[in-house]
Amino acid sequence: MAPFSLMAAGVSWLAKSFTVFSSTSVLTRCTSVLPASYINPVKCLSSQASGPPKRPLNGYMRFVLQQRPIMARQNPEIKSVDIIRKIAQQWRTLSPEQKQPFQEASLRAREQFTLDLQGYKAQLTPAQLQQQVLEKRQRLAKRKAIRQKRELTNLGKPKRPRTPFNIFMSEHFEEARGTTTPAKMKSLRDDWRNLFNHQKQVYIQLAEDDKIRYKNEMKSWEDHMVEIGREDLVRGKTLSKKKKTDAKAPSAKKATKKAKAKTTKKTAAKGKSKTTKVTTKSSSTKTV
Repeated sequence: MAPFSLMAAGVSWLAKSFTVFSSTSVLTRCTSVLPASYINPVKCLSSQASGPPKRPLNGYMRFVLQQRPIMARQNPEIKSVDIIRKIAQQWRTLSPEQKQPFQEASLRAREQFTLDLQGYKAQLTPAQLQQQVLEKRQRLAKRKAIRQKRELTNLGKPKRPRTPFNIFMSEHFEEARGTTTPAKMKSLRDDWRNLFNHQKQVYIQLAEDDKIRYKNEMKSWEDHMVEIGREDLVRGKTLSKKKKTDAKAPSAKKATKKAKAKTTKKTAAKGKSKTTKVTTKSSSTKTV
């Protein structure tokens, strides 16, 4: 009976251990997909308890996470940017067979992500779903604005004119009171309010000059944008003015042509009248 009791105790212990291991998170499932050299176990957790599941990493990013600590240990003097460049170069030199484990792990994580996302959305109310759609639109609009700003900077769009307070702040920011930027800004606002009108007039005049600078630079920049075919970046007011001037230009040309034609007709008529007078005089002298 003793061996039988020992076997029963062993079975119960195995059952308890099985329940403990089965209650763990997705971590154990992800580590069993590939060897530890191919996967960062922490990044395989695709869901969170208090939010939507995170998108899984692609094959290249998994390779970066694997190689980055190794490369940093081998080259401690190299910057992180150069390390990423070296890893990217290594990824390009890998064969399709060497890339396959990372890509397969990414594919499995993507399938798990779709399942987790469906489960997460099923728990949300219609109001929460609508809020998520609104937040997604805001994120996309923000990204679009950042891309447009970067494009305008690359195209050399002039900077907007500064206000009198901006000029005052840029001149006195270093010696402003406070250790942090918000504290310095607050002290500068207080100093600006305490200035007399004749003291503010200097910065007001500088701001007016900056407006003139901005106007002239914007005019030349928008003309250049029209020349290179980027009318989508030109303001609507300037486009309407250009269209009006372009519409007036043909009419002005027609008016000048008409005026020239009238003057030529008048000169021709005067020439004819002079010739007729000369012929009448010559005929009268012959008759005499």
